[in-house]
Amino acid sequence: MAAPLVRNCFKLGRNVVRPWSLVSAWKVQPSLTRSITSEAAAERARANGVLYAPLQTFTEEEAMMKEAVKKFAQERIAPLVSKMDEDSCMDESVILGLFEQGLMGIEIPEQYGGTGSTFFSSILVIEELAKVDPAVAVLCDIQNTLINTLFRDHGTEEQKQCYLTRLANDMIGSFCLSEAQSGSDAFSLKTRADKHKDYYTINGSKLWISNAEQAGVFLVMANVNPSAGYKGITCFILDRDTEGLHIGKKENKLGLRASSTCPLTFDNVKVPEKNILGQLGQGYKYAIGMLNEGRIGIAAQMLGLAQGCFDNTIPYTKQRVQFGKRIFDFQGMQHQIAHVATQLEAARLLTYNAARLRETGRPFIKEACMAKYFAAEVATLTSSKCIEWMGGVGFTKDYPIEKYYRDCKIGMCCLFPWTTNIQLTTMAKAIDQEYEA
Repeated sequence: MAAPLVRNCFKLGRNVVRPWSLVSAWKVQPSLTRSITSEAAAERARANGVLYAPLQTFTEEEAMMKEAVKKFAQERIAPLVSKMDEDSCMDESVILGLFEQGLMGIEIPEQYGGTGSTFFSSILVIEELAKVDPAVAVLCDIQNTLINTLFRDHGTEEQKQCYLTRLANDMIGSFCLSEAQSGSDAFSLKTRADKHKDYYTINGSKLWISNAEQAGVFLVMANVNPSAGYKGITCFILDRDTEGLHIGKKENKLGLRASSTCPLTFDNVKVPEKNILGQLGQGYKYAIGMLNEGRIGIAAQMLGLAQGCFDNTIPYTKQRVQFGKRIFDFQGMQHQIAHVATQLEAARLLTYNAARLRETGRPFIKEACMAKYFAAEVATLTSSKCIEWMGGVGFTKDYPIEKYYRDCKIGMCCLFPWTTNIQLTTMAKAIDQEYEA
């Protein structure tokens, strides 16, 4: 079992060069403006105080972060992807690099050592990482959209000082909800927490817990009042070395093999009352809120995966010659490629729209479900088609295509917040409400 990642090299207050943190104001880049419309039209719009930017227009900070992460992923992650997948283990240098680049505390305020950026920036980072290795994107996604957000929004000042500073610099967090009998029905969990004076004892077990192998802190959902049903669910903070907390053998998975997924058991785990995150009995609200946002993160993962697979395949179709011409030049191939490219663009717009809605405080649950559902479908379509276009070599491990194909299946099952059918049901409920008389 790998030890939790704790390194003295990331001292709080250390000056780390993160160029995107120097720019925060929303500015439409001139180069992007020119590509949208003519200079004259753009100038008229500015004169009238109106400039409607497309969804793929980024702030200077977002654009800089996107490029920086792309460079980091290509230089530091790409050379290790195959070995990490084969060994089913995340290389420590990759994890250290994520912290070093400020990518594990994107929305953590600077006062706690974080990057102090935005939710949309997190989505861009997740997408860029997934283009190279979706397993690394999972690690970053959970840290930013679940763990950090829960501490930031519901933690006491003492908890923030203790944990946010570490999460931004040298500690991985893990979110513990799923159990053997509570998958899509997440709130039928059986893990319970019994009160004893100023502490609780937790007993039960969890399954499919991502980041468990490397995590230094766990956010555990347990029921303090089973007779109240889901209204008794409470979020507890458990440190890795807490007595009675046992981390099981990691799962031998089809895909995302470098991302650890382990079972946990709790045997009379003693947790002080001060380690409750937020309010007693409000854990189900926190979990729902985080999982709704998490859907957008999963959509970004699936989008990045699909784009990365596509990007690794198209050059091959332009180089491979059969019957005297590139296979890209056959009309049958061109139509398939154009179809997949269209699906990718649609998935990107759905994902970015959901992220922008969430960031501006507008309702986004239906749109998040749509983004996750569609991006997962597109990832499946893209990776399958790319193997076909690559022919025999696409079926081998000499190229990364078969790994993308294995990794994409996770997006449609319950290991990632709720199954495809749950997404469709949630969308349908929202549509039903929209058409009420």
